[in-house]
Amino acid sequence: MLTCKHQCEEAIIGGTTVGKDEGIAKIFFELASENRLGIMNELQTSQLKTQEIARKQDVTPTEAVRQLQRLSDAGLIQRQSDSTYVTSQFGKLVLQLSSSIDFISRHRKYFSTHDILRLPIQFINRIGEISQANLFIDTIEILNIGQRIMIEAKEYAWGIAEGHIPELMGPIMNEKIQEGFHVKMLVPESMLTSDELPPNVEIRGLHEMPLSIVLTESAAVVTFRFIEGQLDYAGFSGTDPLFLRWARDLFLYYWEEGM
Repeated sequence: MLTCKHQCEEAIIGGTTVGKDEGIAKIFFELASENRLGIMNELQTSQLKTQEIARKQDVTPTEAVRQLQRLSDAGLIQRQSDSTYVTSQFGKLVLQLSSSIDFISRHRKYFSTHDILRLPIQFINRIGEISQANLFIDTIEILNIGQRIMIEAKEYAWGIAEGHIPELMGPIMNEKIQEGFHVKMLVPESMLTSDELPPNVEIRGLHEMPLSIVLTESAAVVTFRFIEGQLDYAGFSGTDPLFLRWARDLFLYYWEEGM
């Protein structure tokens, strides 16, 4: 009989018992192969037999069998009664969670110089939701994108910003506000004034500005601070629904923190 210590060190993967020495290290090892990762991605969308997998991955049937056995042993895929293979439920979960690692790996240079860890942990854990956004390094380009999405917005514009709205945007935003456009802005506490605001404009102050956000109902721009502290205007922009939800949830988190 296993002792409590041994029981606590084991996990069940795909119906097999896996010891602690075969946990995350084994999963990373299996996913390190482009062929095995390619097979898992293929099986997410369709059930395939060995010969079909060999053809799609451009490997010999013998090599396909070997790779399929490894993935099966790791609990990442499973063989059906009709001899086709599918990604297991566990494998789907691994692929879903690994999207965050894939995303930060593709942009490792950016994330090596920017302080993402100052964000709340729940948003760091969801960082893969940004993966369909595009990274823009040119400052002028990202500022122009921010202005454009505010001009094109129909319902609202929310933002976290260290400075004032650019002079060019002033008349445009005033016109939108008069038409009932809703604006929420988070600015440094030192910029708060007692000026009376239109009912559809809300401004709150933050003690610390962790990042910059421009968010509308259809697009967003998110930029982060350098590790040294200063805000960078290079960052991510896009219209992907997951990216917009991440940016919206993050904005609302800080909105509740605002004064």
